[in-house]
Amino acid sequence: MGHDDATFENPDFLNHVLGGINYAIGDKALDYSKSKTERIPEENRYVRKVLDFNLNEPMELEELPGRGILFVERRGALKLYDFKEEKTKQIAQLNLFYGNEDGLLGIAVDPNYQKNNWIYLFYSAPGEISEQRISRFTLVGDSLDFASEKNLLTIPTLRKCCHSGGALEFGPDGNLFIGLGDNTNPFESSGYAPIDEREGRALWDAQKSAANANDLRGKILRIKPEDDGTYSIPEGNLFLVGTPNTRPEIYVMGCRNPFRFSVDSETGYLYWGDVGPDAGKGDPNRGPHGMGEFDQARKAGNWGWPYTRGNNQAYNDYDFTTETPGEKFNPAKLINDSPNNTGIKELPPAQESLIWFSYSASEEFPWLGSGGVNPMAGPIYHASNYPNAANKFPEYFEDKILLYEWMRDWIYVVTLDEDHNYVKADPFMPSDEFSHPMDMLFASDGNLYVLEYGQKWNSQNMDARLNRISYVSGNRKPVSRIISDKMVGSQPFTVNFSGAESEDFDKDKLRYEWYFNSDEVQDTAMEPSFTFNEPGNYTVRLKVTDDAGNSDIATQKILVGNDIPEIKIELDTKNRTYWDGHKVAYKVVVTDKQDGSTLEGTIDPKDVKVTFDYIPEGEDMVKATIGHQQNTIPEGKLIMDDTDCKACHAINIKVNGPSYEEIAARYSTKDKNYLIDKIIKGGSGVWGESMMSAHPQLKVSEVDKIVDYILSLSSDKGKDENLLDVQGEVNFNAHQAKDSQGKYVLMASYTDKGSKDQPESSLSVRDQIIFKFPKYEGTKADEKSGGLSNWEVEGDQVVGSIKNDSYLKFNDIGLEGLKNIELLIYYGADYPYEGKVEIRENSPNGTLIGESSLKYFNKEKGAKKNYLIPVKPTKDFDALYLVFKGSGDKEQIIANFNAMVLKY
Repeated sequence: MGHDDATFENPDFLNHVLGGINYAIGDKALDYSKSKTERIPEENRYVRKVLDFNLNEPMELEELPGRGILFVERRGALKLYDFKEEKTKQIAQLNLFYGNEDGLLGIAVDPNYQKNNWIYLFYSAPGEISEQRISRFTLVGDSLDFASEKNLLTIPTLRKCCHSGGALEFGPDGNLFIGLGDNTNPFESSGYAPIDEREGRALWDAQKSAANANDLRGKILRIKPEDDGTYSIPEGNLFLVGTPNTRPEIYVMGCRNPFRFSVDSETGYLYWGDVGPDAGKGDPNRGPHGMGEFDQARKAGNWGWPYTRGNNQAYNDYDFTTETPGEKFNPAKLINDSPNNTGIKELPPAQESLIWFSYSASEEFPWLGSGGVNPMAGPIYHASNYPNAANKFPEYFEDKILLYEWMRDWIYVVTLDEDHNYVKADPFMPSDEFSHPMDMLFASDGNLYVLEYGQKWNSQNMDARLNRISYVSGNRKPVSRIISDKMVGSQPFTVNFSGAESEDFDKDKLRYEWYFNSDEVQDTAMEPSFTFNEPGNYTVRLKVTDDAGNSDIATQKILVGNDIPEIKIELDTKNRTYWDGHKVAYKVVVTDKQDGSTLEGTIDPKDVKVTFDYIPEGEDMVKATIGHQQNTIPEGKLIMDDTDCKACHAINIKVNGPSYEEIAARYSTKDKNYLIDKIIKGGSGVWGESMMSAHPQLKVSEVDKIVDYILSLSSDKGKDENLLDVQGEVNFNAHQAKDSQGKYVLMASYTDKGSKDQPESSLSVRDQIIFKFPKYEGTKADEKSGGLSNWEVEGDQVVGSIKNDSYLKFNDIGLEGLKNIELLIYYGADYPYEGKVEIRENSPNGTLIGESSLKYFNKEKGAKKNYLIPVKPTKDFDALYLVFKGSGDKEQIIANFNAMVLKY
């Protein structure tokens, strides 16, 4: 409320606020009937199930009535998740062009599919013909009839760059909507309007497409497919049939890249997300900062690109030959006089967006947050569309639209008023992680299906998933959780247990039933204790039951008969970074209640494994653990032991399937995704005709640990162990040969001798110290001053929006022997940067140990610059501050900070 955190710790201030609240309430009882705020459904009522994963660039999905969910992948695959079989099958593979943003982009199912078996695909023509095709196919059962193709519409394109769009959606009255990007290169306009009218520069001029009434690109089209494979023009499109220099298919023009849209089944209104340009800030001589849009069309119209953006913020006309800005475009009277325009010159007036936003926080719509900009519009919910649904979403969703952000990975439920104007937005499942949500729909079963692209571009991703989200309207099962103060120890072993962390979302009272070493109930208290008098491995169970009779069981392993050893690596320095020529002395100390200690000589130093490994950038830490004893049993093996794996596999002998050692010999870490996919989905043919059963009940994270364990069994691993003494010195030189800024790992492990009374009771401990390259990234600073934001520049993460007195704090910096600090700074084009950076100890106003001026200006392009700053630290270990000072204008943006590298 405009006050800092400290204010809310002041009792006088809190009493003042409380007095105001009491005054506003008055002395009357609250009348909740006058409350207009809707109750948002509790997030724990949503049940999310991953139906398929490891997809290859999934693009769009549709329901195939009575069968399942159809979806397409950009490389040409048409797939069906079958409701009854509960698995995905590939229906067809299209021959097409894959490149840039082209491929198999969109799918729609005919409203009368159950009678005609027609589906529609949006794909890029194969070969050298640069065009997009909208075609109808016959799909019967699991067979797509390629010979049945009827090409409704062909859109010529320039196959050299960007913005393909690609969505298909049917609206009321059987009209098919088609989303097409502006097919324009955005990278040579400084992030502003690409309106380059120079000869041969049509690829860089969106006036040829989005603003061209005689071109289908940069539009959302609306056509009526006919039974003979042609189409007609429905009434109400932007241009009447026969209007010279126009295309009657156009419903919405002036779009940049309308990637995902939806049509309201009741009103026919069109909603879409339009991906915005890249300018990080506005320029009065060029135009506004880059904006994404959520748009609403109640009727046909022009949404202004490349002349306006958002709420009709106008761009300047611009002469790219002389680099001279002109007047701002008039949203009410847009004139397309580009030589690349083949349509009418005077365009319909520009319409304002429903919601608009840029990279930084929005004043108008603060719930949008900040980050990348890639808006998409999901479905509008009407319960009447799903009359046979066994599971419906609650009344709260009625008439609301789901909007989502591909880059920011969130979904919001947006409320519109009776006139369909924006009212508010509520987060949907904010505690869940969505990995670039790509498309979504409500299906006839009442569930929400969400398609995720995954985090990596242009690749098959483990987190590219098809999800089903269901709503639980009735009583929910409780969740059982066990907490214990100890898990391992010698007998007699008394453990204090607690079930207090168990919960019931419906606030039902829970009943507790404990099973410690028996199949009979041994205690019904919430927090019992139990003494194990005999050595052994015990599985303790807690069953909790709610008032409705729903129950849940949690388990926990208890090992009795041995005590956990202790191990510690001691260093002669607290500095955990490395540099050329650096040396560190170490000592490993092991103590064990039963075995003794290395200090007393009762534990043989040869029983302690000490290794020192260099892990190059990007490589997995598993390399450093190879050959070391693990803590008890590897987690992956524990998970396997609870499955049916042992029915077909063993470590070193062939059962029904190959041994784990054989698998480890054939595959490596680069095959990890394949192995995870194979374990979950099952299959045959790799090791003969034996069928491997599927394991859909396992989570990807669990199978990931299983694969790690299997691969660690390779006989090639551990042969070249370079074991060290329990006391000595390590040198840092491997990074020079690798030319890498990786990490060094000093690791020690010990396995005790166990208990003679308890087989397999040996316990392992491990300690490790990681020495990192002395590079500290700005986005990972321990503290940042207010107003800073994170960006991505040329693949690097940077801190932006730096102004006068902005600072970054880095804790626990080893200052002893520090001579220089190298700063990595990014500059953008078209902006005069000037200021300085101060390096201070302990606080933004602490001892100054170094400084450097920062200055840059180039209209053509930005730059990445390094600054080597001599420093004279006064303390051994402390916090280090980078303080930025502007020059003149106190709101001066200083630049984008990437990282600092310490030089010893």
